[in-house]
Amino acid sequence: MYQKRYKISIVNYLNTLPFVYGLRESGIDQQLDISYDIPAVCAEKLLSKQVDIGLVPVAILAKMPEYHILTDFCIGSNGLVDSVKLFSQVPLNEITEVVLDYQSRTSVALAQLLAREFWKISPAFVHAAAGFEKDINGSRAAVIIGDRTFAINNTYPYEYDLAAEWKKMTGLPFAFATWTSHSAIEDPSFLKDFNAALAFGVANTPEALKNYVNPVAGFDPYDYLVNKISHQLDAPKMQAVKKFLDFLHNL
Repeated sequence: MYQKRYKISIVNYLNTLPFVYGLRESGIDQQLDISYDIPAVCAEKLLSKQVDIGLVPVAILAKMPEYHILTDFCIGSNGLVDSVKLFSQVPLNEITEVVLDYQSRTSVALAQLLAREFWKISPAFVHAAAGFEKDINGSRAAVIIGDRTFAINNTYPYEYDLAAEWKKMTGLPFAFATWTSHSAIEDPSFLKDFNAALAFGVANTPEALKNYVNPVAGFDPYDYLVNKISHQLDAPKMQAVKKFLDFLHNL
């Protein structure tokens, strides 16, 4: 038994499927209170201390007076991620407005950072509401994240993969979300078991996918999870987190 029944918020996208599988197969999920949320809600739950731990957008770390990154795992990418993009009818220099995905925190901040520091454009940034994906037209582009991109990819004349653009700018991979707590967790048994469960899930991605129902013809979920998403929170990704937070501070 652990010191308490920890409350945890997990992003409900395909990229977390190995984590969910590992938690279930290990049985540790039976000792936790888990909610499945979009990234923005994961962020709000951790910021408001509704949960003890969240797989949260790294952008919110800049808002936290105290935070602790707990595991060796994240939602990251070393180049093309394919599920975090700026979609547009026109090239970058012709974009006048960018609609920012309401489900996101890190990706919308990354888009604004890239616009200023790398693309050298100054569009108006507009916060989106549900259904905004249909509003991409003329010089209005949009940042769209998550599983919704699987059906949208390759349907617009201009698509900019934000993780790939970040790597062009910095030479680094990117970490979109980390397992983070708002205060220290002094429970070594839990932390060890939690990390081991995540590791098991990532190592058994093919098994995790066995019951996955593919919603998009032509989309390869295995390729996405193995070759686009990178779940290891290694030293280069930690360097990227620091660099990204430094950029946000300067913004």
